[in-house]
Amino acid sequence: MNGNNRSKIKIGSLVLVVQKQDQRSGKLTEGIVKRILTNSQNHPHGIKVMLESNIVGRVKEVK
Repeated sequence: MNGNNRSKIKIGSLVLVVQKQDQRSGKLTEGIVKRILTNSQNHPHGIKVMLESNIVGRVKEVK
């Protein structure tokens, strides 16, 4: 499931995110959602979240 739709992402969900510095390489980081930072319902590059490890990134996949 892709991370462009806010309704699919819940706090506590296991997700794969791309961090700002990894956008060129496409390296993904796995983690559990602590906060949802994007207010809009959809975002073409993925919903921005903060993981429990305090990493901020855009969701590419919801596990």
